[in-house]
Amino acid sequence: MSPVSQRRARLEKDLEQDLEEEGLLLEAARSVLRVKGVSGMTVRDVLAQANLGTRAFYRHFASNDELVLAMFTRAAAEEAERLRRRMAPATDPLTAVIAWIDGRLDLAFDRRIAANLQDLSTEAQLRRRETPAELQLAFDVMLAPLIEQLRMGQERGLFTEVNPEPDARSIHDVVWGVVEAHWSGFPQRKRETRDRVVRFCLLAIGASVDSSASRDVRHASPDRAVR
Repeated sequence: MSPVSQRRARLEKDLEQDLEEEGLLLEAARSVLRVKGVSGMTVRDVLAQANLGTRAFYRHFASNDELVLAMFTRAAAEEAERLRRRMAPATDPLTAVIAWIDGRLDLAFDRRIAANLQDLSTEAQLRRRETPAELQLAFDVMLAPLIEQLRMGQERGLFTEVNPEPDARSIHDVVWGVVEAHWSGFPQRKRETRDRVVRFCLLAIGASVDSSASRDVRHASPDRAVR
C-alpha cells in the first residue's frame, strides 16, 4: 500500500471511530433524557451511560447545550423519515399533506411516539428563541416532506392559495399548538381535533375540503380523549 493510501485508510478509520463515538454519546444522552429530562441531564450522566471519558465528550460537543442541539437534529431527521413513511401510500399531494398532518398529530395521540419525543421537542421549542438559526435547520428537515407536497399540489392546481415554505411552517405551528395543549394537560378528542385541524389547514392553502372528506386516518384509534 502506498503512503497516500495508508494515510487515506487511517483517516477513514479515524472518521469511522469518531462517528461511532458520537453515536454512543447521542444514544447515551437519549437514555439519560428519558429518566431525568433535559433539565436534569448532565455531561457526567451521559459519560457514565456511554462508558466514555471527558475527552471523548469534548471532542464532539463544546457544551451540554450543543449536545442537546445535536440530539434534536438527529431526532428531527428520524422524524422526517417517519413522516415520509407515513406519507408513502398517498396517491396525490392532497392525501400526502393530510398524512403529514396526521403524522405530526401522532405526537399528541400516540403514547409511544410522544414518549420518545416529548421532552426533546418541548425543549427545542423553548430554545428556538435562543438559537433560532441552528434549530430552524432541524425544523426544516421535518418540514421538507410537507414542502415538497405543497409545491407539487401547487403545480397541479390542487392548492390555489399556497406559498409552500411559509405555509408549511404555519401548518406545523397549527399542529404543534394541538400537541402542546395535549401535553400540557388539556386532552382533546382525536377524531374531532384531527378533522378540525385538517379542514383549517386545507382551507388556508386553497384546497378543496370536500374532496378530502373521505380521506380518513389510516390507523385511527377510537374517538376519545387520550390522557
